Parts: sequence; structure tokens; C-alpha cells
Amino acid sequence: MSFTAQPVPLAVFLLNVIGAIAYLARASSAWAIPQEPEAGIHSITGEPFVWFLAIFPIVVFFFVLNLVWEAVIVRRQWQAVGLWLRAALVWLGAVAIDFADRR
Repeated sequence: MSFTAQPVPLAVFLLNVIGAIAYLARASSAWAIPQEPEAGIHSITGEPFVWFLAIFPIVVFFFVLNLVWEAVIVRRQWQAVGLWLRAALVWLGAVAIDFADRR
């Protein structure tokens, strides 16, 4: 086991944290303004498209990155599986925040 490989999984994990933050920043453009539903405004015409186009490049990039990282873990670096699972939890948290009801 080599200790020189340890900074790489940590860097990929931190990149995932930054990606989850970027995902939330881009997804927030489609979040409803709290005052709109209170005033009876329920515009939903383009929000799903705005949301999807905003997050698509981030989601695709990190999906591919994490698949490659998983393949590396399965073949060589089992000690990094904990960081990979934590990255998955970070993404699940980001998605939960994105889909949270803000009423």
C-alpha cells in the first residue's frame, strides 16, 4: 500500500464538494421566490428547463468523474472507498437541498 496515492482521493472528494456547491448555485436559479407563492403566483412554465440546462454540465461531469473514481477504487485503492461514499452523501445532501420544499 502506497501513501502517495492518498492525496488524490482527498482531492477528488474536495472537488466533489465544490461540484455540489456549484450544483446548488446553478440549481437555485430555478427556485421559486418565497413571495411569489404567497402572492398567488405559481409560474412553472420554464423552470424545469432552466433548472435542467443549468445543472446538466455539472451533473454529467461529476457522474463521469465518480464512475472513473469508482473503477480506480475497485481495482487498486480500496482504502479510498470511505471518501467515495462520503462524496455520494454530499451529492445526496445537495439534491435533498435542491428539492426541499421552501414554503
